Amino acid sequence: MIKGSIVALITPFHEDGSVNFEKLEELLEWHVANHTDGILVLGTTGESSTMTHEEDDAVVEFTLKVINKRLPVIVGAGSNCTQTAVEKSIKYEKMGADYLLIISPYYNKANNQGMIAHFTAVADAVNIPIIMYNIPGRTGVAISEDAVKVLSKHPNICGIKEASGNISYATNIARYLNDDFAMYSGNDDMITSMLSLGASGVISVLANVLPKETHDMVIDYLNGDVKKSLEAQLKYLDLIHALFIEVNPIPVKEALNIMGKGVGGYRLPLCEMSDAHKEVLAQALHEVGL
Repeated sequence: MIKGSIVALITPFHEDGSVNFEKLEELLEWHVANHTDGILVLGTTGESSTMTHEEDDAVVEFTLKVINKRLPVIVGAGSNCTQTAVEKSIKYEKMGADYLLIISPYYNKANNQGMIAHFTAVADAVNIPIIMYNIPGRTGVAISEDAVKVLSKHPNICGIKEASGNISYATNIARYLNDDFAMYSGNDDMITSMLSLGASGVISVLANVLPKETHDMVIDYLNGDVKKSLEAQLKYLDLIHALFIEVNPIPVKEALNIMGKGVGGYRLPLCEMSDAHKEVLAQALHEVGL
């Protein structure tokens, strides 16, 4: 079980929109040096929804080669088609992924029985641990508390990324946490709140710009220094809000570019953020010394 800060890594692009692997290597080494506890590629923040299957595979292969077992690598392998999710999961397991992140079926949605069957089919098909991903704001459907109760008992499902922003839901599913089933905050503004419910860490957008600080926030809490962790949560709250002033990952890539990281732009339908929002983001970065 990973404890700490898992970065939901952006995918850097060249000006022509192709993947910038040289920059990707720089970012991966930066995260290793700054105590990030795990790497997630092909997540929402990585813009995998507008990348080809060939690009997905290349990013996974490259990341695994660069990291070389120094950190656990989680690969987003979800789909609203169960068979596609199964095939992607098998492929990434063979490539050497340590964990898989599987999102709830989006657009076509699923009833409770279908949701359980979907995750079970993927978990039965591979031998590496699966983290479920609950983000109803994007998918249009939540993983029900009953489904979490059932799926938490599957030997190959090791946790859930909880990104609903609903603390009541998180509290209810916290009853199913144990040594074999963990919860990770999917919201950077709720890291300490989720840790108080027994979460093991965060799968974080903030960690793209503050890797060590996000790691420290989690580890301080887990080590018993709740006050220091909470101080960090509140210190970075304005920046966290600015990183979501437009749809993720537009602000976080802009932030990295402001910081001089040169990660490039976006793929349509994502595009450059407004000047007014850029000013808010730049000010939030400045206030924390970035």
